[in-house]
Amino acid sequence: MNEKQAMNQPTDTPLPTATVEMEVPFHDVDMMEVAWHGHYVRYLEIARCKLLDMLDYNYPQMRDSGYAWPVIDLRLRYASPARFGQRIAVTARLREWENRLKLDYVIRDVESGKRLTRGYSVQVAVGLEDGEMLLASPAALSERLAAWQAEQALTHTSDSPASPSETRGTP
Repeated sequence: MNEKQAMNQPTDTPLPTATVEMEVPFHDVDMMEVAWHGHYVRYLEIARCKLLDMLDYNYPQMRDSGYAWPVIDLRLRYASPARFGQRIAVTARLREWENRLKLDYVIRDVESGKRLTRGYSVQVAVGLEDGEMLLASPAALSERLAAWQAEQALTHTSDSPASPSETRGTP
């Protein structure tokens, strides 16, 4: 299964996804008014932090749980440039979390919906005390993800219309 197919696979478990909108600022562009490629990593970081906030496991919580999560792999594929003043939407979606933290990203033009960039990042847990990389994600992440998924299940259940048996009562 290729990466594009994996991103589109249905799942019974909701996956955390966060989107941030921003305008490409002047200080991010070159003389051609195109965003310099290195700034895209910062855009991804902003979306990643929003997603981690949803899980209540952003960088301060990571540190407090005893782990650093360095990025060990990062890939970007540029399809079209982001330009000065352009409104972009940066979406981060959690893809893997059992042994590493892998997030997929898409940057789109807000007005047209056109995809500008896609990519992914991989982070691993490293113990702050011993500097050792963990081979499985720590319980601190798994517990927060489970809590988020339970909250989502409750939200989706309460959003669904009541079935006829729920509205009439039992005879």
